[in-house]
Amino acid sequence: MPVSISPLSQVHPSARIGQDVEIGPFCLIGPHVTIGDGCRLDSHVSVIGHVEIGRNNRFHAHCFIGGEPQDHVFREDAPVGVQIGDSNIFREGVTVHRGAEKEDGWTRIGDGNMLMANAHVAHNCRLYNHTYLVNGVLLGGHVHVHDRAIISGNTAIHHFASIGTLAFVSGCSKVVVDVPPYMLAAGNDDFRVITINLVGMQRAGLSSDTIRIIKRAHRLLFREHRRLDDARNILHEELGGIIPIELQTLFTAIENQQKGRQGRAREVFRNVKPSDGDKSAEAA
Repeated sequence: MPVSISPLSQVHPSARIGQDVEIGPFCLIGPHVTIGDGCRLDSHVSVIGHVEIGRNNRFHAHCFIGGEPQDHVFREDAPVGVQIGDSNIFREGVTVHRGAEKEDGWTRIGDGNMLMANAHVAHNCRLYNHTYLVNGVLLGGHVHVHDRAIISGNTAIHHFASIGTLAFVSGCSKVVVDVPPYMLAAGNDDFRVITINLVGMQRAGLSSDTIRIIKRAHRLLFREHRRLDDARNILHEELGGIIPIELQTLFTAIENQQKGRQGRAREVFRNVKPSDGDKSAEAA
């Protein structure tokens, strides 16, 4: 199908628009924007700044993508932007700010994510793949949300915090520290890991043996409060030296958290410049 653009929208002639794209009324598309094939922008959607959008993304009404970061050192001519992958859903009123001139300078969203109404993704954040931000979730700058993590409604995430793979954060939480992979966490001033994300792991197809091992690691680390090295040695012995990748992922995340600052592994990248971004892009 050809591109469909409402006459009530303003699309800059320098913008690059793919095939089978639908742009509804009252949208604003800036000159440095790329929109991939099959995307749909319903109405009142603004995409400005340097923004690269992949294929088959859906933007509901009043999304604002690529706005200036809320960072007092931002320069309008800075080489920063937003990169969005494929098959993401942005519900009503979602805001995604482009990167500030820190780390690699980009806000990045992977594939298959859902951002529900009024969620906010601040500058230099990274959403990996198949994550869910429920209504009203607020991500501070430089937050990383890893694969299949779910953040429930009206939760605020402190800048430089990380939400691990298949983690679940309960609604109305105040998250000031990293949430380890496969864990369920909740609370405000008493925010902490509560239990394992059993339902999430089952839905993701993890085996019952793997879930049992993660549950055992949770007990050692968060119920018995064993040191990481002690928990690693106990499980290494119990498992005959065969450590599943999921358990190693959990151990690595906690080890990185302990090497970081204030309970956040990525806090060590607070002053990283764009030239150093490569070493921080894949950090936990």
